[in-house]
Amino acid sequence: MTKKFISWNVNGVRAVTKKGFVDFVSTEQPDILCLQEIKAFEEQIPEESRFDGKYNLYVNSAQRPGYSGTAVYSKEKPIMTIKGLDDFIEDIEGRVLTLEFDKYFLVTVYTPNSKRGLERLDYRQGWDKAFLAYVKYLEKSKPVIFCGDLNVAHKEIDLARPKNNHKSAGFTDEERAGFDNFVDAGFVDTFRQFDDCGENYTWWSYMRGARARNVGWRIDYFCTSDSVKTNVKDAFILPDVLGSDHCPVGINFNI
Repeated sequence: MTKKFISWNVNGVRAVTKKGFVDFVSTEQPDILCLQEIKAFEEQIPEESRFDGKYNLYVNSAQRPGYSGTAVYSKEKPIMTIKGLDDFIEDIEGRVLTLEFDKYFLVTVYTPNSKRGLERLDYRQGWDKAFLAYVKYLEKSKPVIFCGDLNVAHKEIDLARPKNNHKSAGFTDEERAGFDNFVDAGFVDTFRQFDDCGENYTWWSYMRGARARNVGWRIDYFCTSDSVKTNVKDAFILPDVLGSDHCPVGINFNI
């Protein structure tokens, strides 16, 4: 059985609901839909974005109103859900949500941005180490699929202007090395299994018509344990889907 998984940083679930979100889900019919940066408490998610109970909805909101947060819509009910990173690092910003199924764990993550001036780079490096430790811990039980806004362009091919952004948040040597650590630990960047071309981006600045000119970054990913990489039958980016400064990404996965 092949299932469609989609991940999208919606930059506010209430905002994106007004910008075609419901039609998008109705058209794509994902089996699992992971959202990041929902910027809402569970009770604030609009009724029309609950899809009349066709999905089981799970939410990990930030303590701070209107900030961060993650959510997962799943047609299949999971065995259990986990909010945050257990004891690996405190998550008061609602950045990680895990669903356990019979054959795998599904984790959605909204990795902290190092921010302009790299004021949060040290925290970000600690986060990357904790998140890697967490998914490796899960992997002891069964394979892991993790997805979301990882806030890093891994290689020069993953952003339009690498030379101009070498020391910018999301493309520092430290952040890229953090992604290297996931690869070295056996996790696979699924999109690069199928496409090794440039100009495939998932985020664009709202400034200076960057999206229209495709001056973007690929910072949204689906990664899997190496043991299930052949189960991934396709990985895709949907750059024409509007409503956020990010676009959705996804995989078709054989269960």
